[in-house]
Amino acid sequence: MEVDRIGIPARSRRQVMDWGLVLASQGIEAILGQSEEGWEVVVGARDYERARACLRQYQAENRGWHWQQPLPAAGVVFHWGSAGWAVVMAAIYYWSTTRFPAARQLGIMDSGAVAAGQWWRLFTAVSLHENMPHLMANVTTGFVLLGLAMARYGAGVGLLASFLAGAAGNVAGLALYPQPHEGLGASGMVMGALGLITAQSFAFWRACRSASHFWLRSLAAGVLILVLIGFSPESDIVAHVGGFVCGLLCGWALGHARAETLQGGAANLAASTAVVALLVATWHMALRAP
Repeated sequence: MEVDRIGIPARSRRQVMDWGLVLASQGIEAILGQSEEGWEVVVGARDYERARACLRQYQAENRGWHWQQPLPAAGVVFHWGSAGWAVVMAAIYYWSTTRFPAARQLGIMDSGAVAAGQWWRLFTAVSLHENMPHLMANVTTGFVLLGLAMARYGAGVGLLASFLAGAAGNVAGLALYPQPHEGLGASGMVMGALGLITAQSFAFWRACRSASHFWLRSLAAGVLILVLIGFSPESDIVAHVGGFVCGLLCGWALGHARAETLQGGAANLAASTAVVALLVATWHMALRAP
């Protein structure tokens, strides 16, 4: 090998091909091949650092997302913590319908009550559901979308961002629906998770601007899914769109953070604690309200 060229080792021929496309999109000349040590991408010494940076960004933003790639043992594709969220939603539904039916009226997003100062209803309403079909629709869809968002952004960070998006959806309903207006359900939170997933490719596009088609395709897919599952006539379309837009903006903001930071234990512990504290505190206020 020429001394002015450096090899970057890869796991497989498939990875070499993917890396070659990434580097080509950045105008970095690369030779794809196999040495005695295995597959590698060979770049010029002057391009080495830039090539490594681009490939690191590509791996951080696409870890586990390429369905044709074998999943490494430590790869994160889906976070099963979303099952815990589903259990909590089911438990609150049981409590609010069987053990303490008055909870529904105390926690629902009531525009008049919120205008009178009961802002906590924007959050408590996210955990309430009208009936069993309503609960099952949100839990089944949310289990998948939240699991993907939590895997991409970190379990606690993804959950907190989705929860805030659900509250933002209620704010949108408060602002846009004729008064008086009532709303409840986790669908805004679920659409917030969809917005987070839609924005997941932003950080890669920001690092490699010539790959704008990734971001545009992701946005188009997210909007299509929003329309397919969030625009039914009987649904709260304003809350769905509000949650989705907020999730999209949160994903854009989080896309500026390093993947290692988002996946770090400290950030996710703090975010998980914030979710629990916010849920408990708002319900405490709701139950103590006159």
